[in-house]
Amino acid sequence: MSQPPPARAGIRFYDPMETPVQEAVAQMHGDRRVGVHIRVMEWTPERMVAYTRYDPGLVLPRHCHGSDSLIYILDGEVAIDGRSCPAGTQIVLPEGAAIGPLIAGPDGCTFIESYAGDVSARDVDPAEYDALIAARGITVIPKAHLTPQSGEGA
Repeated sequence: MSQPPPARAGIRFYDPMETPVQEAVAQMHGDRRVGVHIRVMEWTPERMVAYTRYDPGLVLPRHCHGSDSLIYILDGEVAIDGRSCPAGTQIVLPEGAAIGPLIAGPDGCTFIESYAGDVSARDVDPAEYDALIAARGITVIPKAHLTPQSGEGA
């Protein structure tokens, strides 16, 4: 029986299921709580990588981020700017490019997201979002703040 080779310096391995879940966004859809659930796998000044789950029907505003980002849909689907993005879709988002509104599909959506530095988001059209959630009867619960917890790197 052979042994696996030793890990090279700087290589880290993460199991997202061993990383604590943080609720980053919460909404009430009638009596049902809906949210964004993030497992931060790595968060350094150079990058952030997370395993993220949107609950079914979640609605997020058009927004942009302070760095380049990449999203890869693992399961479910999300509509972005009215375009369906099912499992297997990759989204490349340059720094400052607006994305949204985002509406999670009937089964929700799970994806890996990666940012090249600044993960901060800025809403681009708050009036559009306010009208969209009002039309759907959604109440937004004040945002929680993510902490840079991460899984165990090996």
